[in-house]
Amino acid sequence: MGLSKKDLSRKKANLKAKLAELEKKARMDPLKRDKRLHEEIEELKKKIERK
Repeated sequence: MGLSKKDLSRKKANLKAKLAELEKKARMDPLKRDKRLHEEIEELKKKIERK
C-alpha cells in the first residue's frame, strides 16, 4: 500500500531537515576530505528531486 500525501510530505520534510544539517557540516569541510558526507548530501538531493 502506498504512502498518503501527509506521509510523503513528512518524509520530504525530514529529508530536507537532514540535508540542511549535513550542509552545515559540509561548510566546515571545504576541501571535501570527508567524502562520505558529500556523497550523502548528493544522494539526499537526488531523493528530494524525485519526490
